[in-house]
Amino acid sequence: MKIEQIYTGCLAQGAYYITSGGEAAIVDPLRETAPYLERLERDNVTLKYIFETHFHADFVSGHLDLHHQTGAEIVYGPNAAADFPNTSAADGQEFSLGKVKIKVLHTPGHTMESSTFLLLDEHGKAHAIFSGDTLFIGDVGRPDLAQKAASKSKEELAAILYHSLRTKIMTLPDDVIVYPAHGAGSACGKNMSKETVSTIGEQKKSNYALRQNMSEAEFIQEVTEGLLPPPAYFGMNVAMNKSGIMSFKKVLHNGMRKIPVAAFETVVAETGALVLDVRGHGIFYKGFIPQSINIGIDGDFAPWVGALIADVAQPIALVVTPGFEEETVTRLSRVGFDNLIGYLDGGFDAWKNAGFETETINRISADQFAKVVAIGEDVVIDVRKESEYRASHLGEAYNKPLAYINDWIKDLNPATHYYLHCAAGYRSMIAASILLARGYRNFTEIEGGFNAIGQTNLPKTDFICQSKVL
Repeated sequence: MKIEQIYTGCLAQGAYYITSGGEAAIVDPLRETAPYLERLERDNVTLKYIFETHFHADFVSGHLDLHHQTGAEIVYGPNAAADFPNTSAADGQEFSLGKVKIKVLHTPGHTMESSTFLLLDEHGKAHAIFSGDTLFIGDVGRPDLAQKAASKSKEELAAILYHSLRTKIMTLPDDVIVYPAHGAGSACGKNMSKETVSTIGEQKKSNYALRQNMSEAEFIQEVTEGLLPPPAYFGMNVAMNKSGIMSFKKVLHNGMRKIPVAAFETVVAETGALVLDVRGHGIFYKGFIPQSINIGIDGDFAPWVGALIADVAQPIALVVTPGFEEETVTRLSRVGFDNLIGYLDGGFDAWKNAGFETETINRISADQFAKVVAIGEDVVIDVRKESEYRASHLGEAYNKPLAYINDWIKDLNPATHYYLHCAAGYRSMIAASILLARGYRNFTEIEGGFNAIGQTNLPKTDFICQSKVL
């Protein structure tokens, strides 16, 4: 028996590859199937099952492509209604895989079909669970994502999750290994550890939601407290995972189409495409195509695209550093952005060299900022998360998290000058590009963000003035 965790950092997502006796199973696969097919060929094993812990909201699964390529059976737990052939297993149903078995534990709460897969070794001993979004390391799945589909409130789903954990998970032996679907950085929970593997015993000691004497009411309050609104694309990804979707091969083919520089403007206008520039923020600000949005491939790229563009049907034209085209298309496909019309042939340099119009963003260093800013008079916008802002921020700065820019941008006064910063520059450059594309030009972005500002003598505080509004 072999278990391999295939972890994708940009999505904080873990898929699992299990082999025994010449047979294999994959749990919660990503969109692109090549890594799994390569492992099957390497190990000379047959893929028998594709196990899905639930209908994922934060990424598009590769279950259909894998099924078509290998003939493997797609298995969900109870209550899974999909538009393609699959097995909706009963609670307690077992599936043989070589010399081991995989048992379905129905663990609703995150979603109503959510299930945990228990791996029983050659001797029938409980060895590991693949817990999906039911149990994370340090946290549990948020109960608000499926409330509309389940016709239940987040409190009702939290109550269901409470009993799932205590009757199906916490009753397992302490040495059972926990393999979750996500780690720190995922929006599917709120308190996940950077660790991606643990045991039942360790989680009973350290996971706040698994406290031994925790009442149902306490669980509901703590699990539902402080939940941020889910990214807008989550519901669309769920729908894609329930229905038939375009093959990854087709998405890749479309995204890899070269658009000549001379035709780029025309193609963008005719298709209504958004121009997405994925170069790093340290390069982007020096020159870019007017109206383009910068979300760098070197950061949490796909989740930010999903959070800010939101509509997965939006046509997108790419501006990419040559050589990163396939990686960009792949990462967009993982979150369901399949309507890719191609990329600018030769990248931004080809555009610039052809003499087309370009724009820049006014970026200054933290030292320059410290010299020119008038604290209490100038308007400083901190686009970090509220938790980061609460920990420490520049005195008198406003907290306007990037995730909600589509809501707060309307509050900006075009006549007022704004200073923008995040932690290091990645998020503030995204914000700057969006502001510029929406017609706001009276702003300055701070290079290095709060990390650099913290090295200056500007006043920092954890005090939050509730009365200030833009």
